[in-house]
Amino acid sequence: MLTLTHRYRIYPNTTQEQQLIEWMELCRGAYNYALREIKDWCDSRKCLVDRCSLEKEYILPAEVKFPGEIQQLNNLPRAKKEFPRLGEVPSQVLQQAIKQLHKGWE
Repeated sequence: MLTLTHRYRIYPNTTQEQQLIEWMELCRGAYNYALREIKDWCDSRKCLVDRCSLEKEYILPAEVKFPGEIQQLNNLPRAKKEFPRLGEVPSQVLQQAIKQLHKGWE
């Protein structure tokens, strides 16, 4: 089976370039926030509760589930209300950033 791919070159003007840079910064922020949620969950399960230092480890309640891809994708509309600048970025772009995070995490 032969798979063909196409490569397209874009030449944005300065305003388009600035908008793309802003979108990348917002996607980076969303990616890093989602990664921090995952790392906090993992760090809270590293040691036994009676042996964790309350000063150094971040402890989440035991009933909190792993922040999976679907859960984080479903949280994006809520995040857009809390952080209006996320509304500037198309939703598919933010969703793709979260999907790439989970693909890399696996």
